[in-house]
Amino acid sequence: MKIEDRGLIYDSRGHSPSDRVAFQTGLYPARSGAIFATCQVGPKKHAATARLQLCRSRDSGRTWHELPWRFETTLDGVAGSLLAGELIESQPGTLLLMASWWDRSDPDRPILDPTTKGILHTRNLISSSTDDGETWRPWRDLAIPGLRGNATTGPALGWPDGTIGYAFESTNEYDEAGPPRHSAQMILSHDGGRTFGQPIVTARDPEQQIYFWDQRNCLAPNGDIVGMYWTHDLKKEVDLPVHLRRFSLAKDDFQSAPIRATTIPGQISAPLCLPDGRLLAFTVNRAPPGTMTLRCSRDDGRSWDDELVVYTHDARAQAADGKQKTEYVQYWDDMLKWCFGHPAIRSLGDGKVLLAWYAGTPDALSLHSARVEVGR
Repeated sequence: MKIEDRGLIYDSRGHSPSDRVAFQTGLYPARSGAIFATCQVGPKKHAATARLQLCRSRDSGRTWHELPWRFETTLDGVAGSLLAGELIESQPGTLLLMASWWDRSDPDRPILDPTTKGILHTRNLISSSTDDGETWRPWRDLAIPGLRGNATTGPALGWPDGTIGYAFESTNEYDEAGPPRHSAQMILSHDGGRTFGQPIVTARDPEQQIYFWDQRNCLAPNGDIVGMYWTHDLKKEVDLPVHLRRFSLAKDDFQSAPIRATTIPGQISAPLCLPDGRLLAFTVNRAPPGTMTLRCSRDDGRSWDDELVVYTHDARAQAADGKQKTEYVQYWDDMLKWCFGHPAIRSLGDGKVLLAWYAGTPDALSLHSARVEVGR
């Protein structure tokens, strides 16, 4: 594997302080040939005024243009911030954007309740565009029956039969009574995103000792889901190796598919299945020196025989790297300090992939990209 070129999707240096921090990276190649990138922007990570920014490339990710549309952050008179957004096409020419919103009516309230370990009150939203992302319809609620504290995690999935999958994680909400809980989930739509079904658990430890954070999913050529998870032992207060699960929602017993440890150290890992059966994983590892690494497996993630360090962060904020024991609330505080991460990967075809991630300094984070030749 080798890097063909690098670039900036969103360059924070050209923006005012209110828009100088970009992260929560998403990528989506549309059938029109355009590639879209999504990110959260604000004066700091998870600011009370944070919004979503869309960028578009019409030349396979070589150059990028920031789209001028501004998504509403005040819902029903309540001030809020937009956490993350992911794109999918419901049909050729119709883009869907699915996003998470946080209640910021009290802008000084921390994003995590230190007592209940719950996150700010959330709503999940959906919008659509039929003009290549130039304009968007008003938000409507994306209902998730029976769950609270739901936040977007990674790419939406689209099957050839038109089924759409929206991935999220569910945890306690602010002020929610009861013990801490966490699960990776998905809801499916069979009508172009107009309605979604009941939540489906994609990863959960019944004992709630192991948390499968920040799921990132891709589709295998046969329609299976390959999910990778930042895996944290809540009791021991340490990160475990990245875990992986391959399963098919077409099988009634898919919940019996094992969630197994890989040999990959790190946190968020974004998978991509290639047509020839290879599995790529683009991973952030915050242990010194701090890297973004692309790996290749030829045996469904059991071993990784090729790797390429795409980015090394030499000015890491002093924050937990997953190796030292770190209390749960401290981890959330540290998330605001990390200055690189959120890997995204998409195929460009012809043996090439596009990678994206955020990196910079605490007050100036940009979205970076790299085009990588992975062979055929």
